[in-house]
Amino acid sequence: MKAIVHGTAILPDPLDSAFTCVPGLAIVYDETGIRDICEEDTFREAAASGLRYEEILDAGGNYIAPGFILAHIHGCDGADTMDASEDALGRMSRFLARTGVTSFLPTTMTCPWDEIGAALGNIRAFMEKQDGEAPDGAQVLGAHMEGPFISPVKKGSQDRRNILQADFSRIEPFADILRVLTIAPEELPPKEREAFPQACREAGIRLSIGHTAADYEAAMQAVQHLGIRRFTHLYNAMMGFSHRMPGTVGAAFDTDAYAELIADNVHSHPMAQRLAYRMKGRDRVILITDSLRACGLGDGPSELGGQTVYVKGERALLQDGTIAGSVATMDTCLRRFRENTQAPVEDVVQMATKNPACDLGIYAERGLIAVGKRADLTIFDADFHISDTIVGGAHVFHQKRGEER
Repeated sequence: MKAIVHGTAILPDPLDSAFTCVPGLAIVYDETGIRDICEEDTFREAAASGLRYEEILDAGGNYIAPGFILAHIHGCDGADTMDASEDALGRMSRFLARTGVTSFLPTTMTCPWDEIGAALGNIRAFMEKQDGEAPDGAQVLGAHMEGPFISPVKKGSQDRRNILQADFSRIEPFADILRVLTIAPEELPPKEREAFPQACREAGIRLSIGHTAADYEAAMQAVQHLGIRRFTHLYNAMMGFSHRMPGTVGAAFDTDAYAELIADNVHSHPMAQRLAYRMKGRDRVILITDSLRACGLGDGPSELGGQTVYVKGERALLQDGTIAGSVATMDTCLRRFRENTQAPVEDVVQMATKNPACDLGIYAERGLIAVGKRADLTIFDADFHISDTIVGGAHVFHQKRGEER
């Protein structure tokens, strides 16, 4: 067994749906999961009585949180989901662990269908590989398919030439690994309007409204009548809010559907982040990065979905000035969201752990620290600087004090 001591654990509040911060606890775990959560005095007594631990990690007074779950990421560290290679997903997995992420959904682009199929097949193979090996980075949970069933009017940085009409027969061969599918509901063909969402639900695929020109009424209908209870990167690539035309954003605010949010201060202004927090609350925001392969590489040209992207500072733009995916990391997004909203640290952590886990239907096993749950843990300081990441009981990242990441 292993243990973490001298930290403030972020745990489910037994009297509420929220998380709460509890100092002075020891967390005992191994590869089978979290074995015990006890007072440090109790832990020391057990150790003094002869109970042996393979490793005792001193958290140094930092926070001990459930591992972050990243539900929308295209790439990082020079690798991209659409590379359709084991090496690319491996690079992403190891890099993400350095940012506190313990599990993620590699996200595809609106590319030619054979390329999407290759990327999805590669994700399946990588998941099988990870199942048979000791962890060395974040675990792939499945795929998020962003397009090609989207609106050409709100394509964002997606390539219009590759947009297709929704067709379940295309995605059915990948239903075992598809966890989230972003679609524009107004683009569903009449004969597929109810059949497609129903087929996805029956296959366990979570539909998300995004890259959409749906007005308020159409988006509300998608939530209330088609059962689509998720919005992809709130504010971005959707109809905005105004007092006479509430748009897709208004529908996101007017329902209890989950809403992804890129809190990088580029894709969403600090005030827009505060508004999302006030309207959706701590229980319905899912913090994401939507990062591309340029994340972690600094300024210069890069690539996204076969298109050249130019990175300068914190912005990644296509040649025509369209904002592409972000270059922010998960720890940065959490830090900025807290700075912008003044939300309690436990609320911010919930938006990167419990909320995506609940949305994906995996909260029974991960997204929280509790006895019997998976040992995915992240340790960070008051500014969300990551010091340690543990995946499935394996210590996959340790930041030495004073060392550059």
